[in-house]
Amino acid sequence: MTHYRVIQYLSDQGPSLAKVLSADEVMPLKKTLTTYDVALMAMESSVPLTFVIDSLLSEKTLSYQKLIEDGLVLSPLHHPDQAHTFVTGTGLTHLGSADTRASMHSKIQQDDSTLTDSMKMFKMGIEDGIATESRYASQPEWFYKGNGSIVQKPFGKMPSPSFAQDAGEEPEIVGAYINDSVGNPHRIGFAIGNEFSDHITERHNYLWLAHSKLRNCSFGPELLIGDIPQSLEGTSKILRDGDVIWEKPFVTGESNMSHNIRNLEHHHFKYSLFRHPGDVNIHFFGTSTLSFADSIKTIDGDVFEIEVPQFGRALSNRLVQESKNIDSVVVVDVMY
Repeated sequence: MTHYRVIQYLSDQGPSLAKVLSADEVMPLKKTLTTYDVALMAMESSVPLTFVIDSLLSEKTLSYQKLIEDGLVLSPLHHPDQAHTFVTGTGLTHLGSADTRASMHSKIQQDDSTLTDSMKMFKMGIEDGIATESRYASQPEWFYKGNGSIVQKPFGKMPSPSFAQDAGEEPEIVGAYINDSVGNPHRIGFAIGNEFSDHITERHNYLWLAHSKLRNCSFGPELLIGDIPQSLEGTSKILRDGDVIWEKPFVTGESNMSHNIRNLEHHHFKYSLFRHPGDVNIHFFGTSTLSFADSIKTIDGDVFEIEVPQFGRALSNRLVQESKNIDSVVVVDVMY
């Protein structure tokens, strides 16, 4: 099956969309338009996004690899004003491997009084996580990561703050959305994402989950426009000085999830805050595979690489640890 995929790159005139033809070539548009621009055109015309993109394509091609080498590949969707992008996510949504699934199922057979809060929430998803057009299911764990300023471009740096206790990858699928002029959310497509979190902070006390998620992230490089398979298999790896120090397969897609995407979307967009006209939402759907679970400690310069074949090129980012000497007390000025 051929998937329709696009990227954004920095042209001489600014950010612009290009259609992915292969792992080697992309086709730019006749004029400089972003994914956001073209999506709004499609909404206003009530036609499929792919139809509008195809009508705007030029006849020339660009080297995909050259764009990467020159540092010109951008995230595949952005709002022109970073403050109008919400980056959020959901957790405890994936069943994981067969072994993990069996383990979790055995644990949730216990009496509710003996379950941790996390296991109780996982059990809710197992028992009632599938929404339909007429009925929503139980709500999942939900978290806020930040606005558009935290999104790091593919193949670029992934800064970790000086106060972080951990800098760990989270390989996930991302849903990308734009609200139309009356506030109805439209799913533009899906992408590979690295949700990037501080797992030591989270492990210390689960009430610090919110703190652990306020980190940078990345998604792309390609945006897949259309439905994704029920089951997806990918690979997450960490490279150090060019050598792979950790590698593990992961599965995602609705057949590997306790909640379906419709349910996760409902419980995000039910809040009118996320439906302001014109705003962008980037939403991470969760994972079950982490290097942290295998006692991997990342260091400055490590490279995260996440690949799912249906999404084209792998998402890659280099960890940059901010210097501890900038970790000083933030003093708030007063105006009285």
